Amino acid sequence: MSNSAPEARRLHLDGATLLRQLKELGEIGADSEVGGRTRIALTDDEKAGRDLVASWMRELELEVVVDRIGNLFGILRSEADDGTEAPLMMGSHIDSVTNAGALDGCYGVLAGLAVARAYREAGIAPSRSIMVGAFTNEEGIRYQPDMMGSLVYAGGLSVDEALNTIGTDGTRLGDELARIGYAGDLEPGAIVPHEYLELHIEQGPILEAEGIQLGVVKNLQGISWQQVTIQGNANHAGTTPTHLRHDAGFVAASIVTFLRELARDSGGTTLATVGCLSVQPNVINVIPRRATLTVDLRDPDEERLTLAEQRFAEFLEKVAQREGVNISTERLARFEPVVFDSCLVDCIEASANGYGFTNRRMTSGAGHDAQMIARIAPSAMIFVPSKGGISHNPREHTDDVQLVMGAEVLLNVVLNRLGQAQA
Repeated sequence: MSNSAPEARRLHLDGATLLRQLKELGEIGADSEVGGRTRIALTDDEKAGRDLVASWMRELELEVVVDRIGNLFGILRSEADDGTEAPLMMGSHIDSVTNAGALDGCYGVLAGLAVARAYREAGIAPSRSIMVGAFTNEEGIRYQPDMMGSLVYAGGLSVDEALNTIGTDGTRLGDELARIGYAGDLEPGAIVPHEYLELHIEQGPILEAEGIQLGVVKNLQGISWQQVTIQGNANHAGTTPTHLRHDAGFVAASIVTFLRELARDSGGTTLATVGCLSVQPNVINVIPRRATLTVDLRDPDEERLTLAEQRFAEFLEKVAQREGVNISTERLARFEPVVFDSCLVDCIEASANGYGFTNRRMTSGAGHDAQMIARIAPSAMIFVPSKGGISHNPREHTDDVQLVMGAEVLLNVVLNRLGQAQA
């Protein structure tokens, strides 16, 4: 592979338009009182975001297609493509968590459009078709599992099962998809990518802390999500002796403590989080009769992740017996760790070096659409720094120069992969 960063500039990356579009998309779903924006999947605000992205695709004269799970794609055809060519795909998502930042997901989609724009403005057709995607329901806030659109696209979840998913608000996903006008006809996965690239903010503190400009993502952690329900007995807080209690709240607290110890014992490789916790009846002078909580376990090694799950299951059995409560679990999501394609990783690293950008290989701590598409095509990711490591928050920020830098590397990698960066 040639080191051709200077030649990549022959196709100009319009950084100003990329930054403007990030700002415009970030204004959709704006939370005026608390800052940030909220574009939960398949809501009216997310529809507005989809409409805007689709309009930008059409401005570039891309072929706009939508599949049955609502994944939105813009295709820039090569001259030789008769509709059967496997494209080089880029993308991410535009749905958000509640009160989110403006960059998570959106950056990858709009950077993909910036690559397509560079071709259009240069009047050059790519040697292989380029496909830019915005995947449905990556965050998994309203409908679970997360990364649903890319999971369905990769064949890991059937279309019908996904469409019949009932959301946290009682709605059916397929009905909402039709309501907002994004129930497409294309069968998910009908267009298998030749390769897949995803540009993303790091969502963590490592690059900034080490003063490094670019992350070359070599692998991605496995993820295990569970919901735990503890059924105890409610009773008077003042009249019930401790040894006669069946306290669901105490058991929930014990679980939180155990998970921290489990993570600490792993030497830092396993991460464990209780993100949601509720007790009933939630009264100050009543022993909780019921508690529900979510458990998020992550590790880049499948054996260690499986071991963490086993240790947790054993603990639940012991604490249930000891405290006289019933504990049930429901698996919400389970994804194995992913190792990205070594050739793509090497190419990203070479491109960063060609520009003189400091870089390091690293593991992604968050889940991304790339881990799903990696099931069907060689895939890799590029990270740019996140200020303070903050994401899923209105204070999510990456400097403009870093955003443009990442998109320039993405363009250069695409040119190299398509053999269009001339020596």
